[in-house]
Amino acid sequence: MTTGTLEPLLAAKEIVVFCGPGGVGKTTTAAAAAAMSAASLGAKTLVVTVDPARRLADALGMAGLGNAETPVGPAAFRAAGVEPRGELWAAMLDTKQSWDELVHRHAPDPATARRILANPLYENVSGRFVQSHDYIAMERLYEVHTSGRYDLVVVDTPPSRNALDFIRAPERMAEFFASRLLRLLTAPARSRLVTLASRPFYQLADRVLGSQFIEDIAEFFLLFQSMYEGFAERAEAVRRLVRARRTAFVVVTTLETTPLREAERFLATLVAEGLHPAALVCNKVLPSYLLDPAAEARAERLRTEAPRVAAALAADGGDPGAEVPAEALARVLAEVGDSFRRFAVVAKREAEQRAELARVPDTVVRVPYLDRDITDLAGLLALARALWGQPEER
Repeated sequence: MTTGTLEPLLAAKEIVVFCGPGGVGKTTTAAAAAAMSAASLGAKTLVVTVDPARRLADALGMAGLGNAETPVGPAAFRAAGVEPRGELWAAMLDTKQSWDELVHRHAPDPATARRILANPLYENVSGRFVQSHDYIAMERLYEVHTSGRYDLVVVDTPPSRNALDFIRAPERMAEFFASRLLRLLTAPARSRLVTLASRPFYQLADRVLGSQFIEDIAEFFLLFQSMYEGFAERAEAVRRLVRARRTAFVVVTTLETTPLREAERFLATLVAEGLHPAALVCNKVLPSYLLDPAAEARAERLRTEAPRVAAALAADGGDPGAEVPAEALARVLAEVGDSFRRFAVVAKREAEQRAELARVPDTVVRVPYLDRDITDLAGLLALARALWGQPEER
């Protein structure tokens, strides 16, 4: 295990997938890693979020971010005090637009594509069908990667409880196209003959849904099945891509109890899926000086010798503290020393938790609390310096 930096990982991989619990700064961390890759490594980097929330657009300060890949211009880097060596691009998945493009790509001919897009069920199915968003996200990732337009693609996934749905979606979609349920749904459009075994299914469906609705479903899925071969081939290609050596998974978490437990479960699940996590980012960690034995010893002296130190300060007429009564000053100094000690206890506990989590990933990176919210590229680059293992500012 190595500690301290994502730089070698981002330099060596073509796809880096950031995943983890919700509310731990995962989107911001992915955007920061992509920004630093473009600025420092000279890579043409795309950061794309498949999370429907608009946190990536907020982090980059790009109100109009959508499905189209949009450049973050060199002027934005210069305004943040950096001259970029590479390029940073960003996109946020638009499910409907991506499905439309997929239909045009996989339909056997333009006429079939038009019939699918015009089917009354298409809009609902493409927007609400189980696995729809997850599948199209993987399809989009594959399309972007195979285009060869980027040296590195950084992916921000939904919270970890949904991240594996995103990873498994192509295989599940392929399974659905080969399922018995789909054969039942498309049988009326294939033939007027209904077998004795399947007749009860259609009789019940007709009573509940109506014959016209059943016909619309059958026609829609029959048209969709014309794309099965393309779906199945792409699902297998995506499966290989996700498990390839050029793809890496980075788990982001804080060390609070709930996200920490979720991160532990997710790390174990990734391993069980054969998707070895390459790095762990522990976000919002207490500063490292709290683990310094010398600093802790001085804080303890400050706590126990507060009356003597306060008296010495009070006796110094040139010190602003001279106007403060020695007893009050002693209480303040003792509280400062005691506060440092309490924070040091928490910092040690965090260090132990990081050591336990570090048994799985190859690299562990700690990111300290930052003193301001991240709303622009300058803030992302400040976070990125921690991801690169550069010394934190005191």
